[in-house]
Amino acid sequence: MNAALTIPRTLDITAIRQEFPILNREVKGRPLIYLDNAATTQKPQQVIDALVSYYSNYNANIHRGIHTLAEEATASFEQTRDIVQAFIGAPSREEIIFTKGTTESINLVAYCWGRNNISSGDEIIISNMEHHSNFVPWQLLCQEKNAVLKIIPIDDNGELVMEEYEKMLTTRTKLVSIVHVSNALGTVNPVRKIISLAHAVGAVVVVDGAQSAVHLDIDVQEMDCDFFAFSAHKIYGPTGVGVLYGKKALLEAMPPFQSGGEMIKDVSIEKTSFNDLPYKFEAGTPNIADVIAFRSAIRFVLECGKEKIRRHEEELLDYAHQELEKIPGLKIIGKAKEKVSVVSFIIEGAHPQDIGILLDNRGIAVRTGHHCAQPLMDRFCIPGTARVSLAVYNTKYEIDELVKGLHKVVKILSK
Repeated sequence: MNAALTIPRTLDITAIRQEFPILNREVKGRPLIYLDNAATTQKPQQVIDALVSYYSNYNANIHRGIHTLAEEATASFEQTRDIVQAFIGAPSREEIIFTKGTTESINLVAYCWGRNNISSGDEIIISNMEHHSNFVPWQLLCQEKNAVLKIIPIDDNGELVMEEYEKMLTTRTKLVSIVHVSNALGTVNPVRKIISLAHAVGAVVVVDGAQSAVHLDIDVQEMDCDFFAFSAHKIYGPTGVGVLYGKKALLEAMPPFQSGGEMIKDVSIEKTSFNDLPYKFEAGTPNIADVIAFRSAIRFVLECGKEKIRRHEEELLDYAHQELEKIPGLKIIGKAKEKVSVVSFIIEGAHPQDIGILLDNRGIAVRTGHHCAQPLMDRFCIPGTARVSLAVYNTKYEIDELVKGLHKVVKILSK
């Protein structure tokens, strides 16, 4: 860990902010206030240093070289697999597959498990709050296989209607794929109950953990999911790195996702035999530097302490709800009893894009639009929202500045 970062028993947010170089910059002549963390988090210096160190000191391809640089790079790459295994409580390192992100992880399951296990008339269940990456692959698979796609509805608070989910489950249900935490609403779904009910009818369960892995304690064994997918860049790590956890028996029975180098054991003119897990699903040269740097991001989270981070973010979330609701014409979309640090809202008479542009003029970065969740926006009969998403380095001062900016937005757009 970077020697400059010393984390006391209670989080020193000032010290933590100093670890993120980008927070020192200005936007439109104002200090950056970054509130778009559900899209991607910023990177601490130790992650940046890990990238520089790899390229400066031991840049080499992995697994196949016997020279010193190759051996050092391979060891460092595989150390990340070990820390990821511990981070999510996986029983075996062979069950940790590196991909380029949550989207590719889910598509891997759809192609390699779905195409071999879904038949005409079978049923797949997802929810109405899914990110497109956990919606479109199953929609396409159902179209290809003449299967049935069922959608769990949500109520006005942005919570799943669990009674409807239970009614949907039948002996024809082969797969349930559910988001753990909604990227657009912050809702935390009851995945353990969802998984238990699905397993009772023999269905396999995929959990989209893109938003949950950074906020919640993850134990895939306790959760008992069959697959769990998440991305490094939402956990203070680099872009272009994702993880797919899968139960070993399922992964071993699945064909490879891509073919080429590394995923083979033996190749002859007559036939090819495939490599052991996890390498069967990691064809070609991987994103070595960023996988290595991901380890530093996980260490940053662990040394801060997930529980401490969560308490800080919950305090900010409560404060944001309290202050935003004072703004005339503002309506928060998604008030689930259990949610993480995401606040989506609309303002009467204001298009979300206009809100985003006016806030950007004050150096405040928020996300606007449908957040890759158009079916969810259709459910609330809105084109999109403005979304504030909070991270460990955010402060109440920044929320106060956001509120001041939104009062300006209301004043400007009401003219």
